Amino acid sequence: MNGIYQLVIHVPQKKSIKIGRKGTFDFPRGYYVYTGSAKKGLKARISRHLKEAKRKFWHIDYLLPHARIEEIVIHPQKSECYWNGRLVRLKEAKIPVPGFGSSDCSCVAHLLYFKRRPILNSTQQASEIWK
Repeated sequence: MNGIYQLVIHVPQKKSIKIGRKGTFDFPRGYYVYTGSAKKGLKARISRHLKEAKRKFWHIDYLLPHARIEEIVIHPQKSECYWNGRLVRLKEAKIPVPGFGSSDCSCVAHLLYFKRRPILNSTQQASEIWK
């Protein structure tokens, strides 16, 4: 199964985190939405994000040890840029790290910050792919 996914992530306290070669950034307390894709192996990709011990490969791998995934939403159609773009337009959305997760597209970033937990228009909850 392939598709697009969004992770709703909670960072419980302000934290300075080194994001690979991008450098160190301040992550305020609050909620973040990371939009990613899996051309194949969507279930495996999400399972990898949920694992604590893993090699740091993607930008998100540097953030997740300091945060908790609270929700995973699956979007089997469109592109990750489309779903990310829907959130970028919200006035509450802020970009904490330019280029985070978007090195292979023209989006400013695929990680967005929200002071309060955003409500995503979900097409499918991740729990449905494990049925």
